[in-house]
Amino acid sequence: MAKVIVGLDIGTTKIACFVGTKNEHGKIEILSMGTSESLGVRRGMVSNIDQTVQSIQAAVKEAQQRVEGELTIRVVNVGIAGQHIKSLQHRGIHTRNQIEDEISQKDIDALIEDMYKLVMVPGEEIITVLPQEYIVDTEQGVKDPIGMSGVRLEANFHIITGNVGASLNIHKCVERAGLEVKDIILEPIASADAVLSDEEKEAGVVLVDIGGGTTDVAIFHEGIIRHTAVIPFGGNIISEDIKEGCTIMKRQAEMLKTKFGSALASESQENEIVCIPGLRGREPKEISLRNLASIIQARMEEIVELVYYEIRNSGYEKKLIGGIVVTGGGSQLKHVTQLFEYITGMDTRIGYPTEHLANSNHIENLTSPMYSTGIGLVLKGFETLNKIELPNSNTATNVAKGHSKPQRGSFFDSILSKIKDTFEEEK
Repeated sequence: MAKVIVGLDIGTTKIACFVGTKNEHGKIEILSMGTSESLGVRRGMVSNIDQTVQSIQAAVKEAQQRVEGELTIRVVNVGIAGQHIKSLQHRGIHTRNQIEDEISQKDIDALIEDMYKLVMVPGEEIITVLPQEYIVDTEQGVKDPIGMSGVRLEANFHIITGNVGASLNIHKCVERAGLEVKDIILEPIASADAVLSDEEKEAGVVLVDIGGGTTDVAIFHEGIIRHTAVIPFGGNIISEDIKEGCTIMKRQAEMLKTKFGSALASESQENEIVCIPGLRGREPKEISLRNLASIIQARMEEIVELVYYEIRNSGYEKKLIGGIVVTGGGSQLKHVTQLFEYITGMDTRIGYPTEHLANSNHIENLTSPMYSTGIGLVLKGFETLNKIELPNSNTATNVAKGHSKPQRGSFFDSILSKIKDTFEEEK
């Protein structure tokens, strides 16, 4: 039985569930997907538990119905985002006792474990520890120290922290939906896996994932993640601007944005007009596409400027040969790449989640940029899969459990204990 991984993208506008396996060529094949409207999430954070649970159940039910055979979706990789996500750089040191032995994975694990013990401000926990490069004694810039000899093993780490309450709410929603969280993964890292090539990461590239509630930024250089950030603006705030600027309904604003919207007002003709039906017999409202594009451009410029600030703040602005890759639902806005190039001066392309995907023609719109995070969560699941012999089972529950272990460190353990305490109190 093939290995199966399930990715659950809990977004602001949609919740998407992806069931994936790996074929004989090492490519990921998406077996099934399900989506539902996200009703209980605002700016990447859960704001209503019950509504989020219902949305998760609807997405999982749709994915379950599409799966052939007796596969049961139980264990999921979940993405996390939101303005509470922060990142910091830290150097760790591990002094080895067995000098004669070569550096092993056990030494690296010990170094990473120490990073999870860093003291955070109250209410924050370490979500992910990402080693960037290692130093063995005095030799710097080592990417893989396993097999080398040395006494002192050091590493520069990119550490991602988040709000404990936000993570607990995600766990609570998934658990109440009848599922089990295998791993919590930072969404921009998942999206990067789906849309970026190894060559781009080596050359230096910026991933910009424009979602409904947030815009996620991840910067790579020499194959290593160097900077992450979450900007609290996304496609929803553009729809709100259109709603206010044109005095129309929210759903009409969303429709206008997706069908006629442009990120550059200069690309729209002044004489192009679209009519919006009036309410209960009132006259239809005429809206100029030039005015519509002006509203969108004003907000998009603000988002791009904030992205550019993060690029400059990272210190890698002049080293990013690969330019910018824009993905997420917001990247489908017309002329968005031109606006990015105009403001930043960097080459920009749209990122589609096809980099590591096998041909999945049976699923419609699978390669849309809006599904980059969900597909990336499946890819990250396979990346961290343990090399354990598969149990003789045909359920996604056992397949996932037999091939994975919880994210190491105090964060995952503390989350589980807090959830257990919460449920016991409710009983």
